Order: sequence, then structure tokens, then C-alpha cells
Amino acid sequence: MNTPPGTKDAPSGRHPPTTDRLPGVAAPTDAEAPRAQDQSVTTWDGFHAFATTPAAAPPPPGAPPRSLAERLAYHSRFVTVRTPAIDTLAKNVRTLMILGRHQTVTARPSLIVTGPAGAGKTTALLQVGRVCHLAHTRRHGPTATAGHVPVAYVLVPPAATAKTLALEFARYLGIPATTRMSQAQITSAVCHTYTAAHVELVMIDEIHRLNPRTTTGAQTADWIKDLTERIGATFIYAGIDVTTTPLFTGVRGAQLAGRASLIDCAAFPARLGEAEPFRDLITAMENALDLRHHKPGTLPHLAPYLHERTAGRIGSLARLIRQAAITAISDGTERITKTTLDAIRLDHLAEQHHRPRKGGNSSTP
Repeated sequence: MNTPPGTKDAPSGRHPPTTDRLPGVAAPTDAEAPRAQDQSVTTWDGFHAFATTPAAAPPPPGAPPRSLAERLAYHSRFVTVRTPAIDTLAKNVRTLMILGRHQTVTARPSLIVTGPAGAGKTTALLQVGRVCHLAHTRRHGPTATAGHVPVAYVLVPPAATAKTLALEFARYLGIPATTRMSQAQITSAVCHTYTAAHVELVMIDEIHRLNPRTTTGAQTADWIKDLTERIGATFIYAGIDVTTTPLFTGVRGAQLAGRASLIDCAAFPARLGEAEPFRDLITAMENALDLRHHKPGTLPHLAPYLHERTAGRIGSLARLIRQAAITAISDGTERITKTTLDAIRLDHLAEQHHRPRKGGNSSTP
């Protein structure tokens, strides 16, 4: 396998690794690639597996019936419905990557994806990362991909410090770094290796965990700013209701707000003028079901109930439909009804929002 140029000599402050490449930097071949669910997307091998694993899809017309195990696995993964937020994010990322490619003097513009919990921010982020990864492969071919890392995905750890976040960046590419190393040594190794690997897109999730009003939070925010100036990549951040957190306050907040565009992954409204975006979302999910006796139109008919049940959050809705489909397969009914949906316990946020009315009609449509 090819190694990104210069990675073996990354100034980590430690002895160089004895292998031919830093673990996780070069993309595995098809024969070596693990299944996407076997590794975390917060490592390069895991993200490569996620990006190159074919997306779940309903069976095409005329296809032979899937086995019980295949259908259970399919509904566990289920489809990712392309939402307006994903489309907006993809379009903006594409534009900013072109802009940043030719902008080397001043700071490159970035994006922040915000919204309530369960609104699909991480899903949107990962789908855009997948598109970027596959587009790079189409442009340069699989052999070039083995020497390049087009996308990095990192989570801000709880109570993050600049050093712990630097270690997360190192872990993504398998850069040999330990807590005994200084922050400067880890940062130098990260910047060297990410530049050598031609990282084009850096996605930082859970950014709301940073609080620049604290000493460690301010140092971590400064470290991210320094990283954006030393790595020639487009940066995207995602977090819960970012505009209401301290991230946009003070001098550091003003710097971030002055560089980053905001994309709001809000909950889906029941109606938007003449349109019914939530019903459209439900219809798309129902069309993707692989149930033998499900009656088409059942779920769109339940749109008001489903909106009340999930508060319009795509994450809660997807979980509810997936669990209902698995229940319908497991109990042999092979269809989703309101009775099926009522019996499912959702995430606590959704359950707090939904309070079944006493004496309400829960009859099966």
C-alpha cells in the first residue's frame, strides 16, 4: 500500500514506527476493508469503510425476496433520506472547498451545522463526508486514494482540552502519539501528517462541548483556530444549538462567527406554506420499507400523530420507523400500524415531548 509522502518522518517527538506506514493512514484495499459497522468512523479505516460500503436500499422491483436476517439487517441500517439540510450542506461545502483551494493567505471560510438534538446534524455531516470521499475516488482513482485521506471526522471529547483534542486528531490517522508527549509535539505531527495526506475536508462534531469562557475551553478554541491556519482544508463544525452556547460570545466567538456560515438543521415543520415537508419525509421512509403486508399510505396518513410523537426530529422519526419495522418482522405481522408505533418506547427527549392523551383513540387505521 502507498503511504502519503512524508508520513514516516512526521515530527512526533517519538521514534518512527517500524511499519511501512502509520496505522490507519493508507486506505485498506477492498479485500482488507472491514465492514462499516465493525469500526468507528472516528478512525480513517472506519470512515473509509463507511464511505465505500454501499448505502442501504430497498429491493428493486422484481427482485427475489430477502431472507428474514437480511430484512432485519436492512431495517437496522435503513436508508438515509436526502433532506434539504443535506442538500444545502453539500452545496455549501462544495463551494467552500473550491474557494479554499485557491485561498492561501487569509483564513479559509468554514461552516457550522447547528440544530436541536436528534435533528440529523451528524447524519448530514457524514453523508457529505461520504460524497466528498467518493468524489475524490472518482477523480483520482483507488490507487491515489491509498495515498490520500480526503476526509477527516473527529469528535470533541467531553471536557476537551487542546491536548486531548489534538490526540483525537492523531488517533484518526493512527499517528503514534501518547499523553507523555507535549501538545506542541502532537500538534506538529498532526499538521505534518494531515498536510502530507492531502486532507481536504475536516469535520469536527460535538463542537458545543467547547466553552471558550473557561481557560481550557479558550485554549482549545485557539488550538482549533491555529489548526485551520496550518492545515489546508475546509473545516465544518456541528453541534447542538451552537448559537445559544458561549461559542459565539467574546473575541473568540466573534472570530468564529466572522469566518463561519451557519446551516440550521431544524426540526421538520408539519407545514411550510402549501408544502408538507414532514409528510414528504414519512412517505420517503415508507417507500423504503421491506415489509410483506404493509399497506402503502398508512404512515403518511399518521403524519400528525408522528409529528407530535417525534417533535419533527428526523432522528427520532427514523428510530421509530426502524424499530416498528423490526417489530413487524419479528412478530410476523409484516406491517406497521398505529398500535405498533404506540408500543415503542422512543428516546427520552421524544417521550418527554409526547404525552398520550387519556382516552385517546389508538385504534389501528
